[in-house]
Amino acid sequence: MQLGGWGGGVGDGNPFVTADVLGKTLQRQGAKVFSFYFKELHLLGAEMSMSAALVDVSSALSRLDKQSPDKSPHRANEPYRRAISGIYARLAATAEKLDLGEPPRHPVGPAPAYDGPDALADDLDIIHDSLVENALADLADGRLRDLRRAVDCFGFHLTSLDMRQNSTVHEHVITELFKAVDADTDYSGLSEEQRVELLVAELGSGRSLLRSGWKYSEQTRSELDILQAAATGRTALGDRAITTAIISNTRSVSDILELAVLLKQVDLISPEGDCTLHIAPLFETIADLRNCLDIMDRVLSIPAYRCLVDSFGGLQEVMLGYSDSNKDGGFVTSGWELYKAQMGLIDLFARHDVKLRLFHGRGGTVGRGGGPSYDAILAQPAGAVQGQLRMTEQGEIISSKYSNADLGRRNLEILAAATLDATLLHENQNPPPPEYMAVMDDLSKDAFTAYRDLVYGTEGFEDYFWSSTVINEIATMNIGSRPPSRSKTHKIEDLRAIPWVFSWAQCRLMLPGWYGFGSAVEKWLADNPDKGAAFLQELYLQWPFFRTQLSNIDMVLSKSSIAIARRYSELVADEELRKRIFERIQAEWQCSIDAVLKISGHERLLQANPLLERSMHNRFPYLDPLNHLQLELMKKYRRESENPKVLRGIQLTINGISAGLRNSG
Repeated sequence: MQLGGWGGGVGDGNPFVTADVLGKTLQRQGAKVFSFYFKELHLLGAEMSMSAALVDVSSALSRLDKQSPDKSPHRANEPYRRAISGIYARLAATAEKLDLGEPPRHPVGPAPAYDGPDALADDLDIIHDSLVENALADLADGRLRDLRRAVDCFGFHLTSLDMRQNSTVHEHVITELFKAVDADTDYSGLSEEQRVELLVAELGSGRSLLRSGWKYSEQTRSELDILQAAATGRTALGDRAITTAIISNTRSVSDILELAVLLKQVDLISPEGDCTLHIAPLFETIADLRNCLDIMDRVLSIPAYRCLVDSFGGLQEVMLGYSDSNKDGGFVTSGWELYKAQMGLIDLFARHDVKLRLFHGRGGTVGRGGGPSYDAILAQPAGAVQGQLRMTEQGEIISSKYSNADLGRRNLEILAAATLDATLLHENQNPPPPEYMAVMDDLSKDAFTAYRDLVYGTEGFEDYFWSSTVINEIATMNIGSRPPSRSKTHKIEDLRAIPWVFSWAQCRLMLPGWYGFGSAVEKWLADNPDKGAAFLQELYLQWPFFRTQLSNIDMVLSKSSIAIARRYSELVADEELRKRIFERIQAEWQCSIDAVLKISGHERLLQANPLLERSMHNRFPYLDPLNHLQLELMKKYRRESENPKVLRGIQLTINGISAGLRNSG
């Protein structure tokens, strides 16, 4: 198991991610894990006071003992303790070398610094092996075992930091770099084929595109500094300090090659084709998901890029965006396009003989790809897991799942169990029958039409959304990694997916988690009277993907409240607009509930999950008043020209409602 994070490394719209911030992030993480190692080594030394007169040691442990700077006569006959003192001294020298702070206790003497975490792990292994060889295995299974596991998981870096930037920024930087070395090269004006040809040639070139003393734009200078800081951080803390560079908004082969050329400028890629970072294209929108197969097929067919993949053990990482695809096309279409993209990528990578690692950019809420993790992993197509799984845990989900140690362990066990289950028991399962795929194509098409027509095709919808939800107040909270909108407009297209989903949850509609499903089912039943509801019920019983999708819709609808949502709609000043849009949403809400019950054969929502049903009914008496309180505070806040005390009250209700709704809020 490896842990990673985005804080301090993911730009993509966050102006505060700079080279300085990235460097300080790596330093603070390193200092944190070193302080833990120092504490554990001190306690371990207290436990390992066995005398050589009573226990035997291995030859390797004996050498470690003799190399230790600990020459105290009080420990002359305590080989394990002296070996640990030597490890402590080497770790202290390493901390000083890497500028990670001083140890809480002075080392017993000078010692050489470690080259990396593997050398520390080797010394701890020597202690472990000596204990096991000499009938002291019980001592090896306590604090020493936990420390060895910690070093294996956390290294010198604590968590692996991802870098992420938008493809348009990479294009801007590359354009400047080429212009600096050749004034006649206008990269931005080239066709896609011309760009690919130029970038491939540059990957194999021995020259640098960086010109000393050249005056680059602020954006280009910042991006180059970030890449250099990443290279420096990896050298200091190890290769796992930064493992992946993600390309947001990947829409062409050149988007992938641009990042490769940029990494080459700071020696993270060599002219010989050795790559030290995973280059992970991120496919986010519905159109991107549909185009990802063609893009990956073309880029893997380029010998220069394939050389980079092969240098990484033949492994290519691909990130799939759940949040933006949902905002773009609605829950049904997003889920289906993600499923089809995975199926296609699995077959494509098998043809290219390349290992595929899918990186699931799931949010905590159902509207952003969330929901029960175990079911979600098993619902993926065969071959999507392949013994490894990379996924995001974001925002309030981190607090709800991992703030308690026992609960955190349980959630990690669920992920591990699902990964093993999907790999060993479901790897060779048959693909869904063509008729199942055809039904989902029809449902997806009609749900997409209904969703897009409401969100992007209805006049006045933007005004309705900004007035009837708490989106303006959410923007005041310091809880996001990036601004809520990509630009200073009220366009839904510019709004980021997280506040979009979060806002609909707060007003208890959870619209991104179900809208379009009911009308799609209704139309399919009308167009297929010969098959009818019985066929959809067969899909529900036989197909894990369809069953999981329906289960998530069931859960989201059960947490919605049309009565409370109606009160939020009253915040819209235009009565005609309010009535026109809310009645349309209400009709689809009821239609979706009817569709879920008809397909599942249940009489009420959550009938198949009585534990969650009971939990929700216990929460509603506390949750509903928070919504009513939030509404009154929003009216007061908007009426009284943004009173900061009232805003604080709104923010508290936002937090409370989110906690109560959990993976729907």
